[in-house]
Amino acid sequence: MANAGLFNEAHGAETFGFRKLKGVNWNFQAPHLYEEALKRGEAKIAAGGALTADTGVHTGRSPKDKFIVKDAATTDAVWWDNNGAITPAQFDGLLEDFLKHAEGKELFAQDLFGGADPAYRVKTRVFTEYAWHSLFIRNLLVRPELGELASFEPELTIIDLPSFKADPARHGVRSETVIACDFTRKIVLIGGTSYAGEMKKSVFTYFNYILPAEGVMPMHCSSNVGSRGDVAIFFGLSGTGKTTLSSDPERTLIGDDEHGWSERGVFNFEGGCYAKTIRLSREAEPDIYAATERFGSVLENVVLDPFTSEPDFDDDSKTENTRCAYPLDFIANASPTGRAGIPKNVVMLTCDAFGVLPPIAKLTPAQAMYHFLSGYTAKVAGTEKGVTEPEATFSTCFGSPFLPRHPSVYGNLLRDLIGKHGVDCWLVNTGWTGGKYGVGRRMPIRVTRRLLTAALDGSLNRADFRQDPYFSFAVPTSVPGVEPHILYPVKTWANKAEFAETAKTLIKMFQKNFGKFESHVDADVRQAGPHNAMAA
Repeated sequence: MANAGLFNEAHGAETFGFRKLKGVNWNFQAPHLYEEALKRGEAKIAAGGALTADTGVHTGRSPKDKFIVKDAATTDAVWWDNNGAITPAQFDGLLEDFLKHAEGKELFAQDLFGGADPAYRVKTRVFTEYAWHSLFIRNLLVRPELGELASFEPELTIIDLPSFKADPARHGVRSETVIACDFTRKIVLIGGTSYAGEMKKSVFTYFNYILPAEGVMPMHCSSNVGSRGDVAIFFGLSGTGKTTLSSDPERTLIGDDEHGWSERGVFNFEGGCYAKTIRLSREAEPDIYAATERFGSVLENVVLDPFTSEPDFDDDSKTENTRCAYPLDFIANASPTGRAGIPKNVVMLTCDAFGVLPPIAKLTPAQAMYHFLSGYTAKVAGTEKGVTEPEATFSTCFGSPFLPRHPSVYGNLLRDLIGKHGVDCWLVNTGWTGGKYGVGRRMPIRVTRRLLTAALDGSLNRADFRQDPYFSFAVPTSVPGVEPHILYPVKTWANKAEFAETAKTLIKMFQKNFGKFESHVDADVRQAGPHNAMAA
């Protein structure tokens, strides 16, 4: 076996079980990985310098093809209603077939850290079949200093072989695509998909499994910190403005997607960003746009002009889910440590296409747990085939596909941390006002930013509040610089009776969704949601 690059020779590929490999390229940096990706025909170079690759059939994650080994340690710990299971024997067969499939191949390996806090970080080794996948994961996780590589001993190992095809009959899986996680042996196997995001989300899933037992809250959120050390975290599903609103030139970006919250404070799980680029503009997102023009960035499924090689971010012919993966230090105001103190504010973002929720509301700890477990947003007409009316979406804890444990585990952790540290919690609607989608208008970004600024600087706490008659949370009656009527959703609707009916419809959706959590939460959380009596 030929080895190239820097690595711990006492813990090479053979110690994991690889055999008859043609070679391993260890910890190659961007220039070498560009050369290898281009030589193999895996990618092209866009104008500006980003490496550009296509992911083929899979232009997003394959959550139905993700499985966890059900063994003595996980049987009672994993939320099996949300996670597929395979037996240890099936995983053994899958691992053996992965190792057999790798024979004769030249692989790439990256030794990286998951987690910016040394107290909780996981030494992660990622073997990839593609050079561009190696650059992707190098961008997304935390990169050790060169001097640390000679003694690196992995704790978590990921094998990523897109050309491997699983056998459902033999391996107990659903299709030829597989993401198999053995938490006990700390191994992840990814096959049958070229979508690079599976690697990063596998690390996130592993953190979601191990950290709650240490009293650490893993979170699918962005985070930033102000000049006074005031930390804010932003939960939100795709399309709610999580990346946009956490990217504030007046505040330092800690990270845009995955964090932990311990007694030491907040820490980023990652060392990079994985930003959506569909309809990206230099004017609206200057930092992200600039990152797409950097050598070392990876563009996924972005269409290039055949003559100029300029990216066309408006072209969705391959997928709506076009992406750019780049190191965090490509953002000018990013934190160099990926760490900060205890959060002062928790913001839950929702894009309410029904136009019912106010632009901002203050939540009690019980209400925060209710809305965290609900994870509400809404799809709008045209975003998916067949969606002609606003459609409620509930993704518990704002990240259901990545939760190996029951949502109540994360909800209770968040509630305890909020209560212990006196954190202010806010629900922010970046969706519609003046009517549902198709009738009203999108919440003005200037209003959202003004309200968020007031929340984060503490001035909003001095406002007068009213109790929302439908959801019971506290809504400010007036905020300087914000037109008063927009704080009262019903006042923005021309048809008040239609508003009331729409509110009742949304309330029923919340209640139906929360039914599955009622036996897992205290009475005050059950009472923290909307009630029919209030909507009568």
